[in-house]
Amino acid sequence: MSTEPSATIGVTGLAVMGRNLARNLARNGHTVALHNRTHARTESLVAEHGDEGTFVPSERLEDFVASIEQPRAIIVMVKAGAPTDAVIDELVPLLDEGDIIVDCGNAHYADTRRREQQLSDKGIHFVGCGVSGGEEGALNGPSIMPGGSRHAWDRLGPIFRSIAAEVDGEPCCVHVGPDGAGHFVKMVHNGIEYADMQLIAEAYDLLREGLGATPAEIADIFRTWNEGDLESFLIEITAVVLAQEDADTGTPFVDVVVDQAEQKGTGRWTVQSALDLGVPITGIAEATFARALSSHAEQRGPARDAFGTETGELDASDRDEYIENVRLALYASKVVAYAQGFDQIKAGSVEYDWDVDPGAMAMIWRGGCIIRARFLDRIHDAYTDDPDLPSLLVAPYFADAVRNGLDAWRQVVSQASLAGIPVPAFASSLSYFDGLRRERLPAALIQGLRDNFGAHTYRRIDRDGMFHIEWAGDALQHDA
Repeated sequence: MSTEPSATIGVTGLAVMGRNLARNLARNGHTVALHNRTHARTESLVAEHGDEGTFVPSERLEDFVASIEQPRAIIVMVKAGAPTDAVIDELVPLLDEGDIIVDCGNAHYADTRRREQQLSDKGIHFVGCGVSGGEEGALNGPSIMPGGSRHAWDRLGPIFRSIAAEVDGEPCCVHVGPDGAGHFVKMVHNGIEYADMQLIAEAYDLLREGLGATPAEIADIFRTWNEGDLESFLIEITAVVLAQEDADTGTPFVDVVVDQAEQKGTGRWTVQSALDLGVPITGIAEATFARALSSHAEQRGPARDAFGTETGELDASDRDEYIENVRLALYASKVVAYAQGFDQIKAGSVEYDWDVDPGAMAMIWRGGCIIRARFLDRIHDAYTDDPDLPSLLVAPYFADAVRNGLDAWRQVVSQASLAGIPVPAFASSLSYFDGLRRERLPAALIQGLRDNFGAHTYRRIDRDGMFHIEWAGDALQHDA
């Protein structure tokens, strides 16, 4: 076959996401070079979708690389970790200075930073690019979060913006920042997604326990909620899932699903990173831990045997009021989850000198991605009005929303606790809010304890400097 350069961009790795991304590129006028380790996948794509645009298939990696116009741009869509490193190692000897490798998978941002540094020493540009929206988004318009160099963005920007989702005529794609910024922001996006889904699940549980409603009836409630401030993709599909019946039994689909939530690791990465950065993302952390708890069947069974499964009653005597209280609590908790996520993005940007624009992230999350929601416009406006906003919670719109829902939030959390119904994301979000606004926290006592047993010193409210008391007795000299 001819290896004359003719392709605008290449895609190697043609599983579902890579396949759909290649089709999206071709549909939007780009000539796409194709490669897959198993050539049958390449042949299948061309046979089934070759009429969607111009594809240049290659069986050999050398021919694939040679078919792409310089500076070459190659999207790698394989499993994260060692498989990605293996593909990079195969590509590098075939590339020239100025060529670009783009990892559009869910890679850890630290791996992206490592790869970017290693390849930059060879004159090759490496881009970690977050892509959100799942297989449908990859095909029809995802939210795209590319990092990497300005050189890479100049080459990739027009291509990526042409295939991204659009909201109000604006593509959901911007250059996030250098090296690992794109994958870091995608990681935090996924962490917020974890919190959002856990909050929705807790709201569903409260509605079902409190109202005795069927999943189909609760689906109607979520449809109504999706017409207001809670309008979002996740609320929309929650109604779809709850309305679904199992084809085999005719019972609600949600009742035949094992109650053990799986995860692919991005939630854990988000929490681990937040701990390293010293950013409290309590709602995201509790959502991640809730999934972990759900999967420990070997502990849950004995706990049920030891303590029983009975729960108390929730006061839903006024049905409409109860539903509204859960809605308000959900909205306030959701605001906290996004506020914490944006705090982490800002902290990561400072730590790694990325200069990420949080308002721009809100804009590109409005379409294509899993957490797209009506109030992302409000988040963009908040950071536009005050780029140095200390917390999203204190922006006027969100402060009013939280004040409006505060009594309902407290009532929902306290009722659930008294009834023995777990609401870890609701409760931790409320505690975070109360911790932020508290005049004085008991952390002063913790500092006293640390000074007592470890001579770690403390600061005073009335003078500068670090202080230590020679405490009576034997002090244990080790770290807290």
